[in-house]
Amino acid sequence: RLMTDLPAFSFDPALDLELDRVVEVSPRLLWRAWTEPKLLMQWFCPLPWKTTECEMDVRPGGKFRTVMQGPNGERHDNTGCFLAVVPEKLLVTTDALGPGWRPTGSAFMTAAVEFQPQGSGTRYIARAFHKDDATRKQHEEMGFHQGWGTALEQLVALAKGL
Repeated sequence: RLMTDLPAFSFDPALDLELDRVVEVSPRLLWRAWTEPKLLMQWFCPLPWKTTECEMDVRPGGKFRTVMQGPNGERHDNTGCFLAVVPEKLLVTTDALGPGWRPTGSAFMTAAVEFQPQGSGTRYIARAFHKDDATRKQHEEMGFHQGWGTALEQLVALAKGL
């Protein structure tokens, strides 16, 4: 299955994970919550984790950095860049490249989020692309479906209040 706005990415169930849901929030509000740092910090991690820092330059090659902090003081500082930006339709980020397309030397995943209008709401499709089956399994075992599902619920709750 190819993504509408970026056909070079195709979903491979052996390598990739997907969250596909219809939510009762417009693409415009979801987009705001994804692209405004102060909003993203309020929903991006499933509680009790928190996003304590966020920097973004929402354009291809622009910085996408988050710092996630766990309840026991764990800290994950992740810097990547945006690969594709189609307002209110598609965001693609990766940690394989940093701002200005600079290689980071490590890569866990590339993430793509699609916002497809559906009635008064949105079909929200979030995909995590991995380099190999082991990395996909690791991400799945870390709680991809539950974590990304919980984060989406938090995103929807926030967006409904905008």
